[in-house]
Amino acid sequence: MKHLSLYAVLALVIDQASKLWILKGLSLETVGRIEVWPPFLVFQMAWNQGINFGLFGGDGAATRWLLIGVALAICFWVGLWVRRGMNSAGQIFAGLLIGGALGNVLDRVIYGAVVDFLNMSCCGFANPFSFNTADVFVFIGVFGLVLFGKDENAT
Repeated sequence: MKHLSLYAVLALVIDQASKLWILKGLSLETVGRIEVWPPFLVFQMAWNQGINFGLFGGDGAATRWLLIGVALAICFWVGLWVRRGMNSAGQIFAGLLIGGALGNVLDRVIYGAVVDFLNMSCCGFANPFSFNTADVFVFIGVFGLVLFGKDENAT
């Protein structure tokens, strides 16, 4: 379980540090957009009250707390699943997933919405959506669990 805890904390710290840098260091909330390496990497401010691509977003506190509850329940379930006997790779990927999910939960608690700021486009495709490092950690965590997470107690 030490791999899970270490990688969850690491993902959470990296995520929250990147968001503080974006909000306080670069003042992206005020500036709105910074072209770093267009179109491949643009910092584009977005407050996401929903899930991916803003789905299920709403202004209501009920939606906010429901999404917080769902994310915490998923983190709890993944933690229990890993405790049953997950291999080291699975623990690492589960830690990334949990750390990323907790990063977005913390955003919802502190700001009322998730801080999204990364925008990437390529090859004639203009992506209108922004995401954040927590989303990257969640994606890598899920992808890694599917490919490499083996329950050592499964037959």
